[in-house]
Amino acid sequence: MPKGSGQKLKLYYLAKIMLEKTDDEHMMSMAEMITELEEYGVSADRKSLYDDLQALSVLGLDIIGEKIGRGFYYHVGNKHFEIAELKLLVDAIQSSKFITEKKSNELIKKLTSFVSVYEAMQLKRQVMVQGRIKTMNESIYYIVDEIHRAIANNRVIRFRYMKWNTDKEMVPRREGFYRVSPWALIWDDENYYLIAHDEESDSIRHYRVDKMQDIELTDEKRRGRDSFKAFDPASYSRKNFGMYAGEEIRVKLMFKEEIVGVLIDRFGKDIKINKTKEKGWYETYVEVALSDQFFGWIFALGKNIKITGPKSVVTKFKQELEALKKLY
Repeated sequence: MPKGSGQKLKLYYLAKIMLEKTDDEHMMSMAEMITELEEYGVSADRKSLYDDLQALSVLGLDIIGEKIGRGFYYHVGNKHFEIAELKLLVDAIQSSKFITEKKSNELIKKLTSFVSVYEAMQLKRQVMVQGRIKTMNESIYYIVDEIHRAIANNRVIRFRYMKWNTDKEMVPRREGFYRVSPWALIWDDENYYLIAHDEESDSIRHYRVDKMQDIELTDEKRRGRDSFKAFDPASYSRKNFGMYAGEEIRVKLMFKEEIVGVLIDRFGKDIKINKTKEKGWYETYVEVALSDQFFGWIFALGKNIKITGPKSVVTKFKQELEALKKLY
């Protein structure tokens, strides 16, 4: 760029330099600012820089000046995000299964633009975690956007719902399209789920967003409003283990004191815990969607927990255990 051709953008370039190359640990002198501006073809002197830094402060940039020894140095203080906040966001993106590896890298790169080049290095070091399973559905961003648009416009959607076959190919679960009324999105167990009213069964169903393809908005208005008036996403996630649906039922559990934390983590602090006559054992009632995944959760806790009611659930669990024994 010819010298002086970027003079009209002087304030922009100065803000860019301060945001990218200063933070609480890295400061810049007037002489260094002048040198950096020259790289953009912008000339400056100390007097004009004082006015420019003041202008940036008025515009909302937190310019801090400090006297160190005989010199005076400047840096940007508060930014849009604290480095600790960005580390949390980066971890969430990197560990999320529903965001592809390519999209994860793109998002993280954008987040690093909110901090200095020095702080960006901390983020890059933090995200060197390889081998995590990621979705392969590159269009998930746009599917989520379409779902939000359908909810905002009160429209039914249609889509193909896919599954993996033994040849590692995504194939439709059934012929034709699913037609549902979208009402909410839930992020559970590192996956995104659409919560919708299914007209065919007249019930609330959920669908893995990364398994949805060819989504389209229709001209039909959504149905199932009454079903969602009292819908509680947190309660729905607690009841549906691994988001596998089943008959909702109130189950009585008896458990040892050492796993009380497991119960609270799963069902929340509102569950009532009562002592039993057996020393070290407690009991509680919880609402669950009865499924193999619920039984698997109980089985994984071993001798520390048992289902004590209702009798029909106890019987079903025993039958499941017998069926498993026959496999071996």
